[in-house]
This record gives sequence, structure tokens and C-alpha cells, in this order.
Amino acid sequence: MTSVSTEPRNTDDAAPTGAQTSAPTGGSAAQRERRRRILDATISLAAEGGFDAVQMRAVAEQAEVALGTLYRYFPSKIHLLVSALAREFTKDVDRSAIRATPGETAHERIMYVLNRRTRALQKQPKLTEALVRAFMFADQSVTGEIHEVGTSLTTVIARAMHGTPTLGEVTEEEAAIIRIISDVWLSALISWVTGRMDEKDVEKSIDVAVRLLLR
Repeated sequence: MTSVSTEPRNTDDAAPTGAQTSAPTGGSAAQRERRRRILDATISLAAEGGFDAVQMRAVAEQAEVALGTLYRYFPSKIHLLVSALAREFTKDVDRSAIRATPGETAHERIMYVLNRRTRALQKQPKLTEALVRAFMFADQSVTGEIHEVGTSLTTVIARAMHGTPTLGEVTEEEAAIIRIISDVWLSALISWVTGRMDEKDVEKSIDVAVRLLLR
């Protein structure tokens, strides 16, 4: 039986020639702090003005780093925003590792974690619009960041499914169910951002999908 690990992994917008195509996540304490400031600036600008407000020069100025330094960490605004989304999801992973998700059933627990993240995103519509647009526009150069988002979402849902923060693996069938739930959630979020669903519609569509998949 195949198993999938659910433990978390530790113009002005284009990178100049020679820039790396993936953002460093390790490095020295100074590098990690610089990366934190860059992502903080990205989220701040997106929350205030949406996708179009996230310009590389503006991010560099707010983060107090040189423009060339910013490009060495993040080759484009898409990399910036998807990395910011990944960091937000990592918070959910960290939370799920500390305590068990509330709920008597797998359905209740999964809906709890998805509704919590959905409502947090809906409280900041401009930021969410920017993050979702970047996720939709991402190409193969952002594969690592996209994978990080997917891994985090999978981890949180898997732990909620089993009701324990110490779950290490899920079966192949469970992994397939989790992928479908993740796809439904992301699709509903996109529909909300584009005005095709309201908050109640989003929650209902996710709830129906989770109920059917867990039968």
C-alpha cells in the first residue's frame, strides 16, 4: 500500500538576467530575517492595494533591502506572492502539530480547519485576491513554492481527518480524497475572489464535497 508523508517541510516584475529561480528558505539568521521582512512587506502591500500594488521596487523599499537582493531571493512578484501564501499555510501546519483539531468526526474536523483558513482569507479580500491570482498565474518556475502550498494543505487536512497532531502517514486512498478536497477548496476560493460565490456558497460547496468523499 502506498503511503504519503504528512509531516511539514522545514518589467519591474521580472527577474534580471542571472537571477536565481527559487527563493532561499534556509541560510543564516540574517538571511532568514531578510526573507521575513520581504514577505512581510509583500503581504502589507497586497493587503492594502491587491495584486497590482505588489511591485518589486516597492517591496524592496518597504523591506529595506536592495532591489538586486530582492531578486536574488524572489525572481518575480509571482514568486513573492506564492511564497507569502505558503508561509500563511505553514502557520496552519504548525498549529495542527501542537494540538488536535476540534470535532467529533473527520467531517467536522476537516470543515473546522478549512473554514478557519477560509474566513481568515475572506477578512482580507485584497490580500486574498493577490495571493489567489499569483497562484493561478504561477508557471513551472514556481513549482517549489506551489508544492509547499500543496504539502501544507495536505498535512493539515490529513491531521484533521485522523484527529491527531502526530499522524505521520496516510494511505493512498486517503491521499486521493485529500487532494480532491484541496482542489474543491481552492476552486471555491477562486470563485469567491472572482465574485461567482459568496461566503455561504463557498462553505456549502466545501461541506457537500467533504461529506460525499468521506461516506
